[in-house]
Amino acid sequence: MAVDRRTFAAAGFSTLVCGYALVQQGRTAPARRPVVAGYVAPWKARPGGPGIKMIRARELTHLMYAFGTVSADGLAELADRCLDAGACDGTAPSSPFGGNFIQLAELKRDNPQLRVLISLGGWNGSRYFSAAAVTPRSRARFAQSVIDAFFRPYPGLFDGVDVDWEFPVSGGRAGNVARPEDRGNFTLLIAEVRRKLAAFSALERREMELTIAVSAAPDKIVNLEAAALAGLVDRIHLMAYDFHAGSAFAAFNAPLFACAGDPYPDLNVDASVNALIRVGVPPAKLTLGMAFFGRAVANVPPQNGGLFQKGATASEEWGGSDGIDYRDLVARRPEKHGFRRFWSDEAQVPWLYNAERRIWISYDDPLSIARKAMYARAHALAGVMIWDLFADDGSLLAALRVPPARRSE
Repeated sequence: MAVDRRTFAAAGFSTLVCGYALVQQGRTAPARRPVVAGYVAPWKARPGGPGIKMIRARELTHLMYAFGTVSADGLAELADRCLDAGACDGTAPSSPFGGNFIQLAELKRDNPQLRVLISLGGWNGSRYFSAAAVTPRSRARFAQSVIDAFFRPYPGLFDGVDVDWEFPVSGGRAGNVARPEDRGNFTLLIAEVRRKLAAFSALERREMELTIAVSAAPDKIVNLEAAALAGLVDRIHLMAYDFHAGSAFAAFNAPLFACAGDPYPDLNVDASVNALIRVGVPPAKLTLGMAFFGRAVANVPPQNGGLFQKGATASEEWGGSDGIDYRDLVARRPEKHGFRRFWSDEAQVPWLYNAERRIWISYDDPLSIARKAMYARAHALAGVMIWDLFADDGSLLAALRVPPARRSE
């Protein structure tokens, strides 16, 4: 299915996006409930702040607990035994569940519709994926270790696995093991995990899901056998953000479309969705990733409200290289402290700029989140994915189900 701005149906509003009218096309919505899958970053839990018990699970279909990791031996394991399972100071918890896992179990008990997946890898935990995937034996050992580390010790807690290898072939974080063979080996690894999950599912007599998270950058997409992977997994979570992470260039973190003057017109949500569909990924296998955080650049010149200007570095005051959670951005009330809010009718996202301090911030707000959700529905995608739930102040998750205001500024 072609996915472009000309056919973008956004129910309930009409505006201009890069010169094209957005109009309702009369598409009948699929009968199935769209996926709303949220990652939870447990290291962010803190007293008086976000916690697993406070997650609005009724708004979700799936929750991914991030992350399990991959050991130097190529085995799946807990990233933090104390935080995750309550096994602190070398001691075991007094019951099968402890730490965050007991809160996950309680959340599932109170929300029986919720599916909980263990997510493996992420930016900090992908170093040894290549080693786990390199041979038939290593793949079989890894797949079995997933069952042994997360399913047998914590019966009934997890309903599947999400593999977030960042990134096959190109590596990712400095020090990650990477091989040209990762492209094919990733597919073989997922096939082996699928096989082990199917066997365990039959034994348990309950359905187990398998998903993967993939980068939206073109140079990462080409390192995937995307069509083959789509045939093996329940869904592909498209990380449709961080298009300029680590850059001092003031460009959007997660634009829906490219706009005039953008020197990187292929770094946007629509282009990435199209790229995966062109190589054979069915739209119904794609979930559209939403960024519940922003990124800031320092020393940005004032031309064009800072947009597409060269800055110096990520602004440490506003999140640094890790970015800033939306809840923290809102709490700091930037528009009361010299920032002006701008809106791009072309990219369908906002930005903030402080001309005096020369700080530029790209982020998503309820309006841009709602319009991305409409994009996902209009193009019959599986649904949406969120990174991460603890970054929200409540308004972004709510925006997924509330029609956006017509006003953009």
